[in-house]
Amino acid sequence: MFITYQQTSEQSYLLDYGNQIDINTNKKVISHFNYILKNKYEFIINIVPSFNKLLILFNYRDKKKVRNLIDDLISINKYYETQSTKHIVQICYDTEYALDYKKIEKAFSTNFNNFIKLHLSTEFHIFMIGFMPGLPFLGLLKTNKSISRLDNPRLSVPIGSVGVVDKLSVIYPKQSPGGWNIIGRTKFKLFDENKNIPILLPGDSVKFESISKKEFIK
Repeated sequence: MFITYQQTSEQSYLLDYGNQIDINTNKKVISHFNYILKNKYEFIINIVPSFNKLLILFNYRDKKKVRNLIDDLISINKYYETQSTKHIVQICYDTEYALDYKKIEKAFSTNFNNFIKLHLSTEFHIFMIGFMPGLPFLGLLKTNKSISRLDNPRLSVPIGSVGVVDKLSVIYPKQSPGGWNIIGRTKFKLFDENKNIPILLPGDSVKFESISKKEFIK
């Protein structure tokens, strides 16, 4: 299912599933990610899925066991499915929160209301969690157009901001620097501090639901 793999340190292997950012490729990554999670191998320290890569961190004394595990993964020809969750995330697209709506209009050659319809009509696949705890990378917008990162990233992006780059969206779990084009804001909780885990998990899906500014403030 993966194309190749390489040892990247004394305690890690990187599995490479290709260079594409698409849902089918990512499902292969998530399939192996779930397989390793379910089996709870004692020699595995951590596993980190991305768009098209899987990083396996292990106890350096158990390298042979990891190589055997990788051989097992090669033999798995079908997806290892686990139950995924569809999350409804309320978002306010009011221009007070959509800091970059004019850039969106220019990049997508449409008015912001039409872009909102596109964003709301998309059921986003959660590719990975990264950059900071709980931050989901969501895709893909069904359009032939895209938008690049800001030329000058903001030093501070408000918590709950929803951003767009290329055909992807993210949600900022905390106030932080960032270079994504901000289209709205949500109060959806992204990280459970008590359990130390993200709420949105790789392989889950997200559907946005528009609310008014009045509802958002309330």
